[in-house]
Amino acid sequence: MDYDLVLINPNTAKPAVAPLGLEYVAEAARQAGFTVGLLDLCFADDVRAATTEYFAANTAGLIGISVRNTDNCYLLSQHSYLPALTELVCALRDLSAAPIVLGGAGYSVMPQQILRRSGADFGVIGDGEGPVVELMKSLQSGGPLADIPGLVRRVDTGIVAEQPTWESLDGGPRLPRQWLDYPRYFREGGQGNLETKRGCAGQCIYCADPHSKGRRYRLRPPRVVADEMERLLEMGIDWLHLCDSEFNLPPAHVEAVCAEIIKRGLGEQVHWYAYLAPQPFSAHLAALMKAAGCVGIDFGLDSGDAQILRNLGRDFTPEEARETARICRQVGITFMLDLLIGGPGETRQSAATTIQFAQECQPDCIGIALGVRIYPHTKLAQMLAGQGPDNPHLCGHTEDNADFVQPVFYLSAELGRVAEASAYLTKLVGSDERFFFGGSPDEQSDYDYDDNALLVDAIAVGARGAYWDILRRLRVGEQWW
Repeated sequence: MDYDLVLINPNTAKPAVAPLGLEYVAEAARQAGFTVGLLDLCFADDVRAATTEYFAANTAGLIGISVRNTDNCYLLSQHSYLPALTELVCALRDLSAAPIVLGGAGYSVMPQQILRRSGADFGVIGDGEGPVVELMKSLQSGGPLADIPGLVRRVDTGIVAEQPTWESLDGGPRLPRQWLDYPRYFREGGQGNLETKRGCAGQCIYCADPHSKGRRYRLRPPRVVADEMERLLEMGIDWLHLCDSEFNLPPAHVEAVCAEIIKRGLGEQVHWYAYLAPQPFSAHLAALMKAAGCVGIDFGLDSGDAQILRNLGRDFTPEEARETARICRQVGITFMLDLLIGGPGETRQSAATTIQFAQECQPDCIGIALGVRIYPHTKLAQMLAGQGPDNPHLCGHTEDNADFVQPVFYLSAELGRVAEASAYLTKLVGSDERFFFGGSPDEQSDYDYDDNALLVDAIAVGARGAYWDILRRLRVGEQWW
């Protein structure tokens, strides 16, 4: 079949996570009158063979590839997904004459750099719905490309990128959830996914979300969120994870979404998890979330040391985080604390303070990421600009990587090098089984979710929910499926 647009999901990591962004782009293109095909490689036994077979039977005017992540963001493993992306682009050149456009949250983190290295023709920063439609119109009519918001393209002098416009989400396409095999994603992934907003107004020095999703909150109407939740329930998908970076910001929107879910009686049918900032949070919000079906929260605590929190650009105090933990225990919501150890100013004493603080908060689970991944366009990258690979705080791919495309991390030299710092944290944690280390070679303590055999096996026999909660329950023997 001849398609105007063929969208490709190249993410084969398991447990399977549905590429929600592709559904948005596919539906927007369909509503604009274009024909759309979708090649989902997630369940392919042989990616090259599946791609070859698809393009032997179908043609495309434009090929779009979704880039969910650039790497797994863990210093202890440093797994980059970009070589596989480049290999896919090369394979497509042999199979189709169609131009290739890249998009997705991972691509938007470092758009010019990935376009240059991958060999693709175009890229889109941020929301893909409008720009991909405009790109197809321009390619078919021979119209100008310079006016397409967020478009990254090759010119004679190199690569140029237009500024994205960060459109309101009030008028975006409602998702029919018909483009992907969502029941299979649920069976093999253990949870559905849903977003209530895009954008982040935070000032965290390491976070690339403001660059890739915009620096202001763009809110999906609560009725649209609830409509989509109902659609997922119709397909039997009753365990969800919300995709928002920090669900509780802005607070009024969170309350409106929860109120709509409760009004429709969905809170009694669905179980969902979310990422939250430790503040703002209150007993009222916790009770509202629980009534709306929330069964677990992952808080981005980062540190229990006040100075380190300030160094990282966080806008809450340890005392506020402690109160948030108390509320969760009081209301009865399972919660996890995510720690980020090794940022600017980190010492052995501040790391010890953080570990002790996390334990005192009495969470159900604690995750540790050692080292801070440095992404272009972040404040941390700006702080390190021009310092070169000899900076004693840098670990990972430090040579020939000035643009930070390959995994490179800030690890405070006060903690020692990677092995020494890891051993020190392991000693601090001791026998506390609530702790998981991201990227650890120890399968039992690793909470890197990509290609995690423990998760895959548990989901295969019925486990459902957030991956951190499944791993936690496996460790303590709470098999509820």
